[in-house]
Formats: sequence, C-alpha cells, structure tokens
Amino acid sequence: MGIFQFIRRLLFGSSPSRPIAPADTHSALKQIKPSRPRRKPRLQPLRFNKKKNRDSPDMVDVSPLPYKLARPYELLRYRSQSDHYLDMTQDVDHQKLRQYHLPAFSTPEEIANWLEYPLGKLAWLTHRFNQADRPDDVNESHYTYHWLPKRNGYRLIESPKPFMKMAQQQILQDILNKIPAHPTAHGFVTGHSQVTNAVPHTGKRVVVKFDLENFYASVKFSRVISIYRSVGYCREAAIWLARLTTTAIPMSMPFPDGSLRPLYPYLSRHLPQGAPTSPALANLSAFSLDVRLSGLARSFDAEYTRYADDLTFSGSDQFLRSLRVFIPLVEQIIRSERFQVNQSKRRILRNNQQQKVTGVVVNEHTNVPRKEFDLLKAILTNCIRKGPASQNREGHPDFASHLRGRVAYVQQLNPNRGQRLLQLYQQIRW
Repeated sequence: MGIFQFIRRLLFGSSPSRPIAPADTHSALKQIKPSRPRRKPRLQPLRFNKKKNRDSPDMVDVSPLPYKLARPYELLRYRSQSDHYLDMTQDVDHQKLRQYHLPAFSTPEEIANWLEYPLGKLAWLTHRFNQADRPDDVNESHYTYHWLPKRNGYRLIESPKPFMKMAQQQILQDILNKIPAHPTAHGFVTGHSQVTNAVPHTGKRVVVKFDLENFYASVKFSRVISIYRSVGYCREAAIWLARLTTTAIPMSMPFPDGSLRPLYPYLSRHLPQGAPTSPALANLSAFSLDVRLSGLARSFDAEYTRYADDLTFSGSDQFLRSLRVFIPLVEQIIRSERFQVNQSKRRILRNNQQQKVTGVVVNEHTNVPRKEFDLLKAILTNCIRKGPASQNREGHPDFASHLRGRVAYVQQLNPNRGQRLLQLYQQIRW
C-alpha cells in the first residue's frame, strides 16, 4: 500500500472493493452451453416395409388359363409364351373374411355367380374388353353424367344405370357396410349425423375447418383395390370389385364452357359421386387420414371430426395460439395422404362470432341457425293461413312428413324452439 492510498483512506475512508472473480469462474462459464430455442414440431416420415416384387417368371404363379377372363402374363409375351396367364387367386386371407363376415370368392366367375349375373354381363359392366377399361363414348358408359356448377368450377355427378346400380347396392350391403369406418368419421355412417359431427365442438374457443377438394375423384383405382385387399380378398377379386365401384369418363366426354380443366380429375379411374358405394369407400380410403389427424389433434389438446370432405378441429385458447404451427402440419398430412386442401374454404372461427359446423351452430350449445329457424317458421305460418299446397314449391310427395322431419331436426338441436315450431305444425289442416 502506497503513502497516497494510506492518506486517502485515513481522510475519506475505505472505498468499496470490487468483487474479484475466482480464478476458475471464467472456465466454468465457458462450459455452460446456451439454451436452444424451442423447435417447431415436425412430422416423422412414414416408412413401409414393402415386400420385394417377384419379377422372375419362374417365381410367379403362371398356368395355362387358370380361370375364365384371366389376364395373360405380359412378361412372357416377349418369350413366345403367350399361352401363360397370371393366377392372382392364391393370396386369399380367409381369416379376415371370416372376421368381417364377408362373402368369399376369388375368380370372376364366382363374383358373377354371387351377383347372379352371367359372366359376360360382368365383363360388360367393367368394360373388360374395351381399350384402357373405359367406355368409348358416353352412350356405352354405365353412368349418366351431369355437371353441377360450383364456386370456381364444376362438379361432375355420375349416376349408375340400373344394372350397375344393382351390383353396387349388393356390394354395399354385403361387403362395405360390414367394414367399420374410423370413429371420427360421421358422414354416411350408421348412427352418426351432422349433429353428432358438431357436438364435440360445442363451447370451444376456436373452430378450424378444412375442406378436401374433389374428395371422391381423389380416391383412385389403386386405393380402392387396397381397401378390398385389406379385408382379405385376393388380388383378382379385389381388382374386379374395384372395377365395379370405380369409373373413368370416356375420352370424348363433353365438357362445360369449352375448358378441359374440369375433366382432369375424372380421366383416370375414380370413385363416382352418385354411386351408392362411393361414400363408404371414401370413408375407408380416409381411414389413415383420420388416424393421423386425430392423433395430431390429441397432441394439441384439440377435438377432430370429419363429415365426408369437411374436416373440423376445435380447442381452447392455447390451441388458438398454436394455430400457426398446427395448420401447416394438418396440410402436410393431407397432402401425404394424397388428398388436396381447398384453401378458399378454410375457416378459423372464434367464439366471438357464429361458429357453424355442418350447418349446426356450436357457440355455447348445438343450435339451429337463426335464418333457417325463421324460414321454417314462416313456411309453417303460411301453411296455416294459405294451406300446405301453397308452400310445397319443391313438389314433395309427402309434404307433411317432410315438414315434420324438419321440425324434429330443430327439436334435436334446440328443444325450446322446436316446441314452438311443433305447435305451429299441429295447427295445419292437411
């Protein structure tokens, strides 16, 4: 200590000493790693263990015409052995067929007998001898076509003709109705409805809605084959069943407004919108989509339901704050499942506005929209004043049952409003 520091401390007191860091402090700080920012959740890629294809002719089951309408084995054509055919009836899973109580058949002839059709008619229904398995023109098709205008385009309604419709109704009743859809699917499922689809989303902070574009046309021939294969049918039977429940429009199909764009989704084999089997097959084709989206919703503490092509999510305020991360993940899953999102129909509905799910208001409890209630009330009032015939503008053959069903629907959503409408209904003189 110097003389000057001694005099300063004697006159002014000791100055506060600066803290001196221990010798090993800096080395300890170097060992501390900075905390990493929280990463956004990412989807793990799906990996499938595919079986190796048996591409050697010696390993393939070939024989001289194992059954009628068997297809020739293409690889052997180049070796002058065109009399050999591929036998695709050897991989039946009888255990799965018994599990779902499905009819067992393997060959086209057995399918024709099950449908009670001649084998030639079955081949005619599936365009077996047409080029590319499609009709040459509209007149040869087993469907009638009708274009319906929609926002930003057109929708093609393909209604099966009588013979095709009878076959599809039998497939629906004896096969497809016995295969359960995912629990989150509410459209065209027994015991479910638009109301059951909306109930899980009542009283939520936010409701997010997605729409799948060209839902039925997005389900292609190969995916329908995989559905039948997954329940135990052999390759041959699955292909014939898929031909009966899918279609491809003829190349000479007229298109509206001179634009080719509306035809693109329908050129390859797809589910026809208008066939009785298409809703069930569409639900089954979206099973994997429902599994992944319901799991994603659970990880965000949200609810998920699907009604046909309408996807609905709902959750709390915490879910609302995470939408910036959640929405891209949903769209990524949809794309990976070979569907497309209609961006123009995506909606984010907070609880300070009307939240409507499949036509049902779900803000606090299930309710009917005010406009629909007022319209039905006006119809019932006019039926009392002017008679029911004056209000049957759509020509319902049983207008009384039609109105009673609409009143019962309102009663299901809002008993108080439904009771008021029921009192008006009972005053009508039929």
